[in-house]
Amino acid sequence: MDCKFYLDEDVDVALEQALINWGVDAITTLQAGKIGSTDEEQLHFAKNENRAIITHNVRDFIILHKIFLNDEMTHPGIIVSDQLPIGTLSKRVMKL
Repeated sequence: MDCKFYLDEDVDVALEQALINWGVDAITTLQAGKIGSTDEEQLHFAKNENRAIITHNVRDFIILHKIFLNDEMTHPGIIVSDQLPIGTLSKRVMKL
């Protein structure tokens, strides 16, 4: 899989290890030194790193996606999910 993922700080860091176990390139906000950054900063970081961001923050990231569209900007993707058990969430991400 050539997708790379960036886990927003509201996502359990155990998902990163689960994705790595599937052979996926994934990093956390902690690893990136981005704890406490705004959602907009997180999305720009993910964009600059060519990583889809995984978040549970549906409301704010839908707004950010609309801002990107209005400004004719792109990003590698935003994956929003309810908070689910790590095994379930990692399987769903892998189905993408």
